[in-house]
Amino acid sequence: MTQAMSTDARGAILPTELADALFACARTGTIEAGQTLFLAGDPCTGCYRLVEGLLKVTLDLGQGRERILAILGPGALVGELSVIDGTPRSACVTAIRTSKLEFVSRAAFDEFGRVHPEIFRIISGVLARRLRDINGALVATSFLSVKGRAARTLLLLADAFGKDVGGGRILIRQKMNQSDLAALAGIARENLSRVLRDWMDAKLLSRFAGYYCVEDKAGLEREAG
Repeated sequence: MTQAMSTDARGAILPTELADALFACARTGTIEAGQTLFLAGDPCTGCYRLVEGLLKVTLDLGQGRERILAILGPGALVGELSVIDGTPRSACVTAIRTSKLEFVSRAAFDEFGRVHPEIFRIISGVLARRLRDINGALVATSFLSVKGRAARTLLLLADAFGKDVGGGRILIRQKMNQSDLAALAGIARENLSRVLRDWMDAKLLSRFAGYYCVEDKAGLEREAG
């Protein structure tokens, strides 16, 4: 069983000028879908910027259970918490899609921070937002119905990765399978599958070529409670 905690779909994203300066001399690498970038408990050697692809941040709860903490898209910082306090990685990061990343060492990050101390203020703001997101997700898990949790998750993804394709329709420009959607919503995949079928029949949602499209945002917002 997979449980969800926070659906932070974007992660920490720095202003472009600041991010470009930080990663000006970065090393670039690629990981394939399903490959792990780092595990919880690994030592911190630096941080990453996701250039292309999609990552998930998870905790292993044991007995085959996984909790998804965040889905990260292009532009997101990865591993920024450990690079600030020097502690081991707090979660596992795995590629959902083939992902291209840039890497800077912790020493390079520290040197950059001395010249650009505003980076710490920006990241602190992101961490504060994450705490609010976690609180919201916990409330949703405790009080919302299965349909409410699923609708909330799709709306968050539409906000983060959505593109208006006309007529009020919002295309979520990241491929997501039902297992990951269920994990984000904190519900069983079988229950999610039934909900999605109902919404497709009701023309609230559609799917083609692996992409979900919100056909009726107002209707989905009503389902989210």
